[in-house]
Amino acid sequence: MKLNCIIIEDEPLARNLLIDYVSKVPTLQLIQAFGNPLEALEVLRTQPVDLLFLDVQMPQLTGISLLKVLQHKPMVILTTAYSEYALVGYELDVADYLLKPVTFERFLKAIDKVSLRLTAGEAQPTEGKSEPAPKDFVFVKDGTKSVRVQLSEILYIEGLKDYVTIHTPGQKIVTLQRMKTLEEQLPADGFIRIHNSFIVSVKAIDVVHKNEVQIGQATLPIGDTYRKGFREFIEKHHIQ
Repeated sequence: MKLNCIIIEDEPLARNLLIDYVSKVPTLQLIQAFGNPLEALEVLRTQPVDLLFLDVQMPQLTGISLLKVLQHKPMVILTTAYSEYALVGYELDVADYLLKPVTFERFLKAIDKVSLRLTAGEAQPTEGKSEPAPKDFVFVKDGTKSVRVQLSEILYIEGLKDYVTIHTPGQKIVTLQRMKTLEEQLPADGFIRIHNSFIVSVKAIDVVHKNEVQIGQATLPIGDTYRKGFREFIEKHHIQ
C-alpha cells in the first residue's frame, strides 16, 4: 500500500530535496508539494492524505499553527532548521522530526518510523483516525535535561529575549526557549498572551484591572497590542 503524501515547505531548495526523496521511495506517492501552507489547507481538508512533511517556520502560517486548525490530521513528519522544535513535535505526537539539512538516510529512518506506527496500529491512514487526547503537560529544557511541567500548575510565563520563566506555585523554571515556541504548545482556551513578555493561565487570574492582571502577588501589565483581544477573551469566558 502506498501512502499519499503532501509536502509543505516554503524554501524551494528544501522542498525540491523532499520531492526527490519521496520519488525514490516506492511506498510513497506524492500528491502535491506546496510553498504556501494556506494553499495546502484545502487539499488537506478535501483529499485523503496519509503523510504530511511539514516545515515549522513559515511566514504565512507556522506548521504548528496549521496542525492546530486541522480537524483530521494525517501522520506528520516535521522539518525545520531549529532543534528547539523537537519538544514541540513530541507534544503534537508527530511521527518524526527532521533537522535540516535532511540526508536521505535520515529521511528513510523517518519513513520507517511511520511504517512501524501504522503496523502497530498507533494510527490509521486517511479515514477513521481518532484525534489524540489533548496533553495536560509540556516539556521544557532546563540545562541539559527536559522537565515535565503540568499545565494546571502554571500561573504565568514571563519572557526575556531567548529565555522564558515559567512561574508555578512552588518554583520558577527558567528555560532557553522562544516565547512564541512555548505559546504554540499551550491550549488556546487555557492560556492567553497579554503582553510581549507575559502569557497567563486563565484559571490563575485573580483580578483584572484596566491595564493590569493580578495573579497572586504578581501584577502583570496588559500590553496595548493585546488589550483588545484580551478584553474580548474575558468577556467571552465571563471572567470578571
